[in-house]
Amino acid sequence: MDKYQNKYRIPSTRLQNWDYRSAGAYFITTNTRNGEYYFGNVVDAKMQLSNIGVIADILWNEIINHKKNVELGDFVVMPNHIHGILILDGNDNADNGDGGDGGRDDACIVSTDTDTDMDTGESINSKNQQTVKISPKSGSVSCIIGSFKSAVSKHAHRLGFEFEWQERFYDHIIRNDKSYIRIANYIINNPQNWGNDKFNKMNQK
Repeated sequence: MDKYQNKYRIPSTRLQNWDYRSAGAYFITTNTRNGEYYFGNVVDAKMQLSNIGVIADILWNEIINHKKNVELGDFVVMPNHIHGILILDGNDNADNGDGGDGGRDDACIVSTDTDTDMDTGESINSKNQQTVKISPKSGSVSCIIGSFKSAVSKHAHRLGFEFEWQERFYDHIIRNDKSYIRIANYIINNPQNWGNDKFNKMNQK
């Protein structure tokens, strides 16, 4: 909560043209393909990470070593998804020598599991290369999450693990202290509430 301190309050509800490089706190959720439990499982209300879960946990926390414009809020790896809070300071000169994927200078990497634009969810092909040219922007939420997802996939596959992400991710702009506290508590308590979680396959039958 101290990282937020209400300094990123966003009064406008008109987000059609919102620049996702702008200063703000963003609640991120990204899932595995088909909800597979690649990251481990919840045992006695505590998350037990698999090898891939450990990779995801480590690489999320590495984001701040590759992106100058980011602070990390609360974060949790769940069996088939991750929740985390990214806090951007609005500095467009975001890359710290590499793109967060092991040394590609100025890289903004979309997940290797899909040819999908991270902002629009549309397939990338010859018909929408213009979209690719304008998005995602270096230092944007899409760029950061795309690079993170790509790095997790790369390292998992390099170690011989089967793994795929769902193509898209979900973001929510946190507008005030009350919302930040509610979301942070949701993330922290996610493992103990797994029995009622919408991503729990037992609740999808």
